[in-house]
Amino acid sequence: MQTLAQKLVARAARRASVTPGEIVTCKVDLAMFHDSSGPRRLQPMLERLGAKVWDPERIVLVTDHYLPAADDESREILRITRDWAREVGVRRFHDGVGICHIVLAENGYVRPGMFAVGGDSHSATGGAFGAYMFGIGATEMLGVVVTGEIWLRVPDTILMQWNGRFHDGVSAKDVMLFLCARFGLDGGRYQAVEYAGDAIRALPMQERMTLANMTAELGGQAGLIAPDETTVAYLKALGIEDTDAAPWRTDDGAELLERHEFDAGALEPQVAAPYSPANARAAAEYRGTKLDIAYVGACTGAKLADLRMAARVLKGRTSAIELLVAPASLRDQEQAKAEGTLGVLEAAGAQLLANACGVCAGYGSRFAPGSKVISTTARNFKGRMGDPSVEAYLASPYTVAASAVAGRIIDPREYLQ
Repeated sequence: MQTLAQKLVARAARRASVTPGEIVTCKVDLAMFHDSSGPRRLQPMLERLGAKVWDPERIVLVTDHYLPAADDESREILRITRDWAREVGVRRFHDGVGICHIVLAENGYVRPGMFAVGGDSHSATGGAFGAYMFGIGATEMLGVVVTGEIWLRVPDTILMQWNGRFHDGVSAKDVMLFLCARFGLDGGRYQAVEYAGDAIRALPMQERMTLANMTAELGGQAGLIAPDETTVAYLKALGIEDTDAAPWRTDDGAELLERHEFDAGALEPQVAAPYSPANARAAAEYRGTKLDIAYVGACTGAKLADLRMAARVLKGRTSAIELLVAPASLRDQEQAKAEGTLGVLEAAGAQLLANACGVCAGYGSRFAPGSKVISTTARNFKGRMGDPSVEAYLASPYTVAASAVAGRIIDPREYLQ
């Protein structure tokens, strides 16, 4: 009996099965990096080694951190990135069209059964598709780029089972903030965290991506969801017809490191206070906290599904505070515009920002000293999004939008009734 994680690693290691704790060498199906983690770091090391890229066809390169270019350093980093992509022959180069994790998904690059690595801590997002994907540093990525392989300690699996259904106004972001508070930022123990149960199976793909994405905040190496008909339908809509989801699931009776069960119907909207995602409690407990800025952005909180959540609350209402919206990809922004979602946000007073990581990554525009912000981003560490005096609260798009209207933190269900 094998877990989903073991099956994925075994395939990459060209083995029939693997055992947690073993060290194996895995063949990499795809390597992703961006303007911050990629060529500016890899190119000098490749030149010193006199080494070549193992397979440009298996590389995805995205510019998303240093956009819009705010200074000479940013412009130089982007130049290096674009020149390297051309010189190496990286055809999957996406320049200024969105955040890397969203670009991967909307182009169908990550599929069930794959083994992939990313030069970003939120690369676990790929696990929403039943792939084993995790973040690595520049030195490890150098090894992958040259050899196409990486060694791995076979992970144990921690199963997070959510039974029942989430109430209206409760989202995947609330799940992850709750888990961070319950288990801490090292609760994943750098193992594979698998999300399962009726409530998870009912989630659309972009909500599943939020779960896998924020496994980084939970301290897991990979966040996994077994692929199913929802996964197949998403990929089919992208023109990918040959998806085989059936083999990629945890066997009944497979040994788990931990198993935790939760009642989805008992979960309330969550808010994490400064300065940690683990400082999460029910939004109602922070009711009345005054705010200066509401921010809907980042790979965690500005996908099309997230923009729709915010628009549900904001329709016919006006934000009482500064409202910033940075759609996670140009494709999602264009769809939001076509269907009227973007118009709702703008009518509520939203200022539209670039399809980039923006304040979440701490590059370019940052919040002013002393600001009190409620944000859909994944992290609110001290100084990450501006001056150390900035106080950032984390919440779902529902809660951020509702709090924008109220000018203070509020349970979004008060506006969804």
